[in-house]
Amino acid sequence: MRFKAAIFDLDGTLLDTLEDLADSANRVLRSLDLPVHPVESYRYFVGEGMVRLVERILPPDRRDEPFVARVVEAFRNDYGHHWKDKSGMYEGVPAMLDGLAAAGLKLAVLSNKPDEFTRVCVRDLLPGFPLDPVFGQRPGIAPKPDPAAALEIAAMLDSAPAEILYLGDTATDMQTACRAGMFAVGALWGFRTREELEENGARAVVRRPEDVLRLVRPQAQPA
Repeated sequence: MRFKAAIFDLDGTLLDTLEDLADSANRVLRSLDLPVHPVESYRYFVGEGMVRLVERILPPDRRDEPFVARVVEAFRNDYGHHWKDKSGMYEGVPAMLDGLAAAGLKLAVLSNKPDEFTRVCVRDLLPGFPLDPVFGQRPGIAPKPDPAAALEIAAMLDSAPAEILYLGDTATDMQTACRAGMFAVGALWGFRTREELEENGARAVVRRPEDVLRLVRPQAQPA
């Protein structure tokens, strides 16, 4: 397998953002006198965008659309002030990104985090890496697992889907990669389990970021 490009999910793949997401959400819940959740529970709340996150953290009887919209706005405001209190790159991510770039791969990011937050996170927490394009969830573009944004990136990188390695840590990511015809790789250091990744189409599962380099090693070898 020779890859020309790699697309990365952000939260749980390149960046460990779980505590900041959980802290912001729980602060908002406390302000509304609603029950909060353990940080570990947020591994299963995140991954499908801000609205779905809020729906999942609210009690079932408080998920009406107007209230969800109110909580989304409160979360957006709190997270906007605290998104990098504890977040940062996973160990091994810098070496992975440098190795893939040295092997000649074009690198991009595709997240279900709102687009503005995605861009700021990459700018401030992943500085100096050749990640382009960087897309979060954008108005008018279906979120993952719809493959539209992934295929848009493929066209921008002038790469066929089959030439793209897609690295993510959730079922949503594996489904996105499969629907786009890309090589789905599951990241075990992220938010979900091996079982979830394999059941949703992972063609390879890696324990550490540097293990991704073994999948593209032929790319770096002279012909």
